[in-house]
Amino acid sequence: MRLPFTKMHGAGNDFVVLDGLREELPPLEALARPIADRHTGVGFDQLLVVRPSQVADFRMEIFNADGSQVEMCANGIRCFFQYLREAGHSSAESVRVETLSGVVVPRHAGEGRVTVDMGPPVLAPAKIPTTLGDPTSEGPVLDVPLVVNGERLLVSSVSMGNPHCVTVVEDVDRFPVESLGPAIEHHEVFPNRVNVEFVQIEGRDRVRQRTWERGTGETLACGSGACATAVALMLQDRVDREVTIALRGGDLQIAWKGGDESVFMTGPAATVYTGSLDLDALARG
Repeated sequence: MRLPFTKMHGAGNDFVVLDGLREELPPLEALARPIADRHTGVGFDQLLVVRPSQVADFRMEIFNADGSQVEMCANGIRCFFQYLREAGHSSAESVRVETLSGVVVPRHAGEGRVTVDMGPPVLAPAKIPTTLGDPTSEGPVLDVPLVVNGERLLVSSVSMGNPHCVTVVEDVDRFPVESLGPAIEHHEVFPNRVNVEFVQIEGRDRVRQRTWERGTGETLACGSGACATAVALMLQDRVDREVTIALRGGDLQIAWKGGDESVFMTGPAATVYTGSLDLDALARG
C-alpha cells in the first residue's frame, strides 16, 4: 500500500503532511517513528494530519518523531494552512483550525507567508502546567531558579497551547543545548514535559533562539516557542511589543499588546516536495 505525502517546512522546522480528507490513514502513533527516520524514512520534526472538524473548518493532528501526539505547533499550522490552499481544500484568506489546544486562525500574509492568531498566552502555572512558582496563582512564572545537571538557571514558563520553558543565555551558539535541553524537558517540575527555548537578547527588537522540542530534540525553528520567548521577555520589559525572533532556520515576527490580547506570529511556509510512502516497507523496517 502506498500513501501520498507532502514534505514542507516553516523556517527550517520540517513536516510531513498526510491528507486524511483524501486518504484512509492507518494508525499513526506507530507509523510516525519510521517515517521520521532521516536515513530509512522521509524525516520530519512533526507529522501533520489533515482531518475534518465538527467545530472548525479543519482539524490538525500533530505527532512528534517519537510517535507522541502534541497540542499545537505554530510553524506546523502555517504549513498546514499553506497545504490547504495548495491542495485546493480552501481558497479563503483565513480558516479556523481545530487543535488539541483549541481553535487557531491562520491567514494569508503574502506569497509564502502566513500570520497566525495564536490566542492569548497561558501564564498560570497550573495551566501550563508547571510546579514552578505559586501553583495557586495566575502567574506569570518569570526568572525562577531551576537547578539542572548541577547548573543553576533562571527560567520562565509560558504555554502557547503547549508548554514552554525559556532561559536567557549569554552565548546561544556555545550553550550546551544538547545536554541541558533533554534534562529540562524531562524535569519533574514539568509534568507533561516541556519545550525549551535558549535565547540570547541582541536588542529590544531582535532575539536569537535555539529550541529543544519535547519528543523530537533540537529543531531549526519552533513557532510556539518563539511566541513564548517573546511573551516572557515582553513581560520583563526586555524587548519591544513587536520583536523578531531569529531561529536557525529563519526569522519570525511576533507581536503582542499584552493582557488577554492574542499573540500574532508571522513567518514563511513552503512545500519542498511530494511523494508516496511504501507502508509495507516501513512496517518491515
